[in-house]
Parts: sequence; C-alpha cells; structure tokens
Amino acid sequence: QVQLVESGGGLVQAGGSLRLSCAVPLYLFRYSVGWYRQVSGKQRELVAEIGADGSTNYLDSVKDRFTISRDSARNTVYLQMNELKPEDTAVYYCNYRLKSLRPLGSWGQGTQVTVSS
Repeated sequence: QVQLVESGGGLVQAGGSLRLSCAVPLYLFRYSVGWYRQVSGKQRELVAEIGADGSTNYLDSVKDRFTISRDSARNTVYLQMNELKPEDTAVYYCNYRLKSLRPLGSWGQGTQVTVSS
C-alpha cells in the first residue's frame, strides 16, 4: 500500500477558492486517482476522480465548481475548488484505485478545508 500526501487546505470565506495538491508516484498514474472528503461522524465520500485515460467524474454537489487535473511532470493531482460553500468543509484525502473498486492506498492525514459563511 502507498500513502499519498495531500496539501493545500486552509480557511476560506464562502465563494472563495482553494487548490489542493496530491503527490502521486508516477507509476500510480495507471490507476484512477480520486479526491475524497470526510466530515466528522460521517462516511468518507468520493468528490472527484481522474481515470488513467484522463476521464473525470464528480460528485453532483461539486460539479461546475471543482476541477480535478493531473500533471505527470510534477507527479501531482490537483483539485481546484471554486465557489466554495460552508458545506464543503471537511478533511480532504486523495487515494487511488483500479476502476471502480475500493481505494488501494493507506489513508493519510488529509488536508483540512474550512469554509466560513
């Protein structure tokens, strides 16, 4: 198991933007890499994912606001988050998986995103 490293979280006002980064070893780009989030007491949910072929999918509530992308030269997967809402407040994690199977990596510490109203 590989543990990916997240960064870029912080405190932002509603309507603001943040960009999260996930350091991904190059050999893992053959997997789908996703951003997940978890609010204390709730289940972790998949927010956005980019497939090995570059295809993307998003949680309905973040469509048209969040964009997932990858940069193989920097071994990084990004999550650009715009028009942030208080309900986006959560700890954000990244992980990888093969197609639609369960995530394969160990969960890291994540990065906290807090959106104030």
